[in-house]
Amino acid sequence: QVQLVESGGGLVQAGDSLRLSCAASGRTFSSYAMGWFRQAPGKERAFVAAISWSGGSTYYADSVKGRFTISRDNAKNTVYLQMNSLKPEDTAVYYCAADSRALRPFGVLFTTTDPYAYWGQGTQVTVSS
Repeated sequence: QVQLVESGGGLVQAGDSLRLSCAASGRTFSSYAMGWFRQAPGKERAFVAAISWSGGSTYYADSVKGRFTISRDNAKNTVYLQMNSLKPEDTAVYYCAADSRALRPFGVLFTTTDPYAYWGQGTQVTVSS
């Protein structure tokens, strides 16, 4: 069983920064790609960013490209989402997710929820204008 625990959310003003963390336990973290998704009230869960198991490949939603950075520390079993220049439209519950398969070929990352087998409980990010 894989457990993912997000932290770092909060209430900030537009233009501020936050760093989300997702601590993983239960399996070999370093073998699995990880993703961040978000869900705003009344909307479907949406892709934000993904990172390969090695950390060598990343991918971002257009809406966050240039403002958010995903990274991972395999020694700490943790994936991060650095969020800069936050906007009110970034307000959502942010979830981290772990890929269902280990050691996918380089560059293979997913922007839909289906390939991700494990999810955290989410952390709220609220950006005021």
